Amino acid sequence: MPTKHYIYLYKSLGNSKLLKLQVIVLFLTTYIDWVLMPFITKLEGLYLPVLAISFYMLIGATDGLIQPLFKKVKIYKIYLFVIILDITQMLSYFLSDVNMVVFTYTILSIFTLQAITFEISRIHTIDFMKEEIEIKDYLMLRSFVVSVAIIGGAVSAMVLDYFDAKLITTLYTLGILGFFAILIEYKLYKKLKTIVQEEDTITEKQRTLLNEKITLN
Repeated sequence: MPTKHYIYLYKSLGNSKLLKLQVIVLFLTTYIDWVLMPFITKLEGLYLPVLAISFYMLIGATDGLIQPLFKKVKIYKIYLFVIILDITQMLSYFLSDVNMVVFTYTILSIFTLQAITFEISRIHTIDFMKEEIEIKDYLMLRSFVVSVAIIGGAVSAMVLDYFDAKLITTLYTLGILGFFAILIEYKLYKKLKTIVQEEDTITEKQRTLLNEKITLN
């Protein structure tokens, strides 16, 4: 892919506040999860049987099956659920001081739900990008951001492990990043809610005018 296309994708962010918020949220949440993922994988080997790990993989693979159930769900409600999940994830960090097994199961449950929600929101969000950026470019930009976040998270995890950083210190640092991610997610939630409600209002007015026209005729 030519360098000029990367530049084009970067410039497209400046033309859309909605797109910019999405990219920031996507990067932060993916980065946080992939810093934490290697440490959780290490804990899985110590505490969880293969059956439990397979169970979470099984649940995570159902996203394509349940996708149609969320076809008519408002996009801002999905992002509200994302906020709730992220807050729950941050609060679960305190469990690492209480019971490591419970913490491991909890964080795995959250990761699984996040993976499913990620796929559901991706499909719903495409509708909001039609006027902002070409769909192909949007999906390309999304994939690029996810890749950069995963690479950054993996490298950060290796650096933290090299310097023997304590898990609780890592969790608290990620908690601070998570707090900023939630603030941005809330802005995105409010913006999407406003857009959806305005569209619903316009649609309702059009429906009313159409009904009046039919009645008069």
